[in-house]
Amino acid sequence: MKTQVNLKIDTHIKEKAQKMAQELGLSLSSVVNATLSQFARTGELQLSVAPRMTPFLEDIVKEARAEYEAGKLKVYENADDFIASLNK
Repeated sequence: MKTQVNLKIDTHIKEKAQKMAQELGLSLSSVVNATLSQFARTGELQLSVAPRMTPFLEDIVKEARAEYEAGKLKVYENADDFIASLNK
């Protein structure tokens, strides 16, 4: 079952929010619904559009940095040298 909620929002905030939602392929209604659902489920409110790395990706980055700092990575002068090494 669905219910209707009436909100008073500044016009410029609504327009900016609709534009951001549209850029993400969402309706403003779906953004509000998802936000309220998460808040109801977790009791937390997170407001950010900044991309975040998953723990899996963070581990890969840490591993790559460690290999780089240990000098285990080969550095190529240009793309042709890199491609040639792949073809060996």
